[in-house]
Amino acid sequence: MTAAISTTDNSALGGDPPPVEPDAPAARMTPKEVMQALSGLMLGMFVSILASTVVSNALPRIIADLQGTQSVYTWIVTTELLAMTATVPLWGKMADLYSKKLLIQLSLGLFATGSIIAGLTPNVEILIASRVVQGVGAGGMTALAMIVMAAMIPPRELGRYSGIFGAVFGVGTIAGPLIGGVLVDTSWLGWRWCFFIGVPFTLLSILLLQRTLHLPTVRREVKIDWLGALLITTGVSTLLVWSTLAGNKFAWLSGWTFALVAAGVIILAVAVFVEARVPEPIIPLDIFRNRTVSLATVASVLVGVAMFGGTVFLSQYFQVSLGKSPTAAGLMSLPLIFGLLISSTVAGGLITKYGKWKIYLVSGAIVMTVGMVLLGTIDATTSVLVLSVYMAVLGVGVGMLMQNLVLAAQNDVPAHELGAATSAMTFFRSMGGAIGVSALGAVLANRVTTLVAEKLPPAPGGSSGGVAKVPDLKTLPPEVLRIIQDIYGTATADLFLIGAPIAALAVIAVLFIKEKPLSTLSGDERLAKEQASS
Repeated sequence: MTAAISTTDNSALGGDPPPVEPDAPAARMTPKEVMQALSGLMLGMFVSILASTVVSNALPRIIADLQGTQSVYTWIVTTELLAMTATVPLWGKMADLYSKKLLIQLSLGLFATGSIIAGLTPNVEILIASRVVQGVGAGGMTALAMIVMAAMIPPRELGRYSGIFGAVFGVGTIAGPLIGGVLVDTSWLGWRWCFFIGVPFTLLSILLLQRTLHLPTVRREVKIDWLGALLITTGVSTLLVWSTLAGNKFAWLSGWTFALVAAGVIILAVAVFVEARVPEPIIPLDIFRNRTVSLATVASVLVGVAMFGGTVFLSQYFQVSLGKSPTAAGLMSLPLIFGLLISSTVAGGLITKYGKWKIYLVSGAIVMTVGMVLLGTIDATTSVLVLSVYMAVLGVGVGMLMQNLVLAAQNDVPAHELGAATSAMTFFRSMGGAIGVSALGAVLANRVTTLVAEKLPPAPGGSSGGVAKVPDLKTLPPEVLRIIQDIYGTATADLFLIGAPIAALAVIAVLFIKEKPLSTLSGDERLAKEQASS
């Protein structure tokens, strides 16, 4: 529908506050004002990260308690990524049209709702549904956090604040597995509190945003491309469903594969046709004429596939293959997070100081690839020290690369397309992650099932549709336990060996990105300048 919308990030959508003239941008915010405005945003991001990482160490216990299979393990991760991926472009487009503040608060509210449902779930079916709701909320936070930052802060200064967000990311990721492990190991709390714990933080974030985040008012005639949003969501979902089920429910080369892939590609082709002809597309196709955006998008997809596809199963490897408790598994993830935290913060500060950014993209992609290769050598006997070094290497590479790809793209697009470009980058990175988790999860499930059938027929604990259930280690006799640990160690290493060449392609993509000077104007200032000259 088309409507004249007057919005402000200081009020609800209702009412009609006076619009800000395009040639009269708000005064440049001081660093103190920026930090105050970002406080609620950072807390919201912390909650999103915490909610995903706090569950990682609990998943083996959750699956065992709810009688799930290895495929269900993958689906619990994939459904949130799928919902987040599919809705990111819509959140990004709405950020160009409506109140960013209200949208962030709405996304946090959805996230809290999904968390409560997940904590109360009686079975895996409701848990998966609640993860969809969480994913929709996380999609809003993921897309809107960087959009709001770009609106307030010039790219030349953005590195410093991106580094702070990197620190928040690191703290949330560090705290998550530790808190999750303690909750799971505490009998009077249990894994359900892994979902409940984020709710009060989410509510506090909503209140902080109401008090501290103030962005200029915008008046625009708007028309949301709901058909394009539906087509993009359906097409991406179809391909992700295929990549999750292939290798488990049906063969990679089968009629089901042909049908699902063909359907997904055709639906996305229709989406491109629609997006090219509507006045307000969800993903403006002309942004991909920009070389930086196109190459950064390709690199983001590859990073998502390699990074998420491999590391999401590390927690299971720690607990099943190495026999660690959830708390110990949380502690074992620290090297990866410290590597990411330090490299992200240091690189962000150096980019702000010197204005050079490409070197960190190239170096990060190379180091990430090396880390994937190293992790491809692990097994059930790998020492904790060696494993820690390998994970730290991977974390350093990802920290230098992931956030700065967004910075490079934001610096090189018109201000009126900042929201669309940022959400497109986030969308394709999330899509890469979802594809990586679902496809490599299917590979892991298939590999585990095959190895169990070879080394331990029939599969311990029985099977469901030919898929070995995630084992409860406490119930296995010692000789069976050793075989199961070896199987999971071998299968997890295989995932990183698959991810390594994918990560290497990211090196090639970032090498062809042309470095351009970082703008000294904020997104709002650039927008006012563009409007004044048009």
